[in-house]
Amino acid sequence: MLIFFVLVEFLIKGFVYSAPAPRFEEQTLDKNLSIGYGLAIGDVDGDQKPDILLADQKQFVWYRNGDWKRFVLAENLTERDNVCIAARDLNKDGKVEIAVGAQWNPGETSDTIQSGAVFYLIRPQDPTQKWEAVRLPHEPTVHRMRWVKAANGAAYLVVVPLHGRGNKNGEGKGVKIQAYQLPTNPRQTWPIFIVDDNLHLTHNLEVAETKNASRTDLYVASKEGIRLLTGLNPQQATSQTVKITGVEQAAGEVRLGKGKGNQKFLATIEPMHGTTLAVHLLGNTPTRQVLDENLKEGHALATADVLGLGYDQVVAGWRIPNAENNVGVKLYVPGNQPSKPWQSFWIDENGMATEDLQVHDLNADGKPDIIAAGRATKNLKIYWNKS
Repeated sequence: MLIFFVLVEFLIKGFVYSAPAPRFEEQTLDKNLSIGYGLAIGDVDGDQKPDILLADQKQFVWYRNGDWKRFVLAENLTERDNVCIAARDLNKDGKVEIAVGAQWNPGETSDTIQSGAVFYLIRPQDPTQKWEAVRLPHEPTVHRMRWVKAANGAAYLVVVPLHGRGNKNGEGKGVKIQAYQLPTNPRQTWPIFIVDDNLHLTHNLEVAETKNASRTDLYVASKEGIRLLTGLNPQQATSQTVKITGVEQAAGEVRLGKGKGNQKFLATIEPMHGTTLAVHLLGNTPTRQVLDENLKEGHALATADVLGLGYDQVVAGWRIPNAENNVGVKLYVPGNQPSKPWQSFWIDENGMATEDLQVHDLNADGKPDIIAAGRATKNLKIYWNKS
């Protein structure tokens, strides 16, 4: 009888909540990064396998899927550090177009020579050789960039600086978020449009597109919270972003996720370089749920269904030891009801001082893998999804 009651109690608890334990096998691709500022995923060489691209301190590099050999795209483009990279197949030829940002100097917000740089990289016949860098106009403190497609079919590079011109301590003019329209000949003049100029400390952004790119939305993480630009059309007037009710805490990272019943949510790290990981359920009555308050310089975030549950989980990483003297990457899994707490699982405990991460199925097994670059740990790892 005692065994019966113990079994019943176990089944009841399991019914209330039973998150499947994740299992990942890590593989270190590089132990000698300088900083590992930013990551992108895309097919560089046209072999139909997603490669890993990385912005390191002085080099932009890619790692070939399969043997994971490292190749340099470009190096020493500016006096100061590189900071970001964007890669996407824009013309459907099976190979990514690449843009990069450099001259990282966040303390200089006025001088465009001393702060910020944007380049488009022109592909050579052999992509393992150096790529030609075409310098484009820019604002100071260039920090993040993403390729997007607009409803008219045009391709744009959206570039987000950290500060507005002349800003000090996040105060002053708004950040000029700009969209560079990719011309037929990238060596020619690129039309540039301002899509917003009201926000401050705009640290990162999320791109949400419909399948046929009939509409593109941007979510921008800023000092003012998460702002939404609906239906990107760079040729419209400036200041297109709007407040999102309930998501007005200062934030540095933002990702859009799909919860149960296809309910949209935003995952955020608050504030910039913050300690708090939160999820905001969107809708008529938005709610905020704190998942973790023990990050330290949270700097990497992703949403994906890595466990095959039919709805997204959250992956987050931070780069400075927290109160328990830990850095790393964690996976956060929602409860079986909105009111139930999320569970967290270590993906890498103290082996990754996370500067950036991506989630992508690298080996076509249907399971998204995690890719992370470490700042203090100076490493690049794949966490192969064996869950």
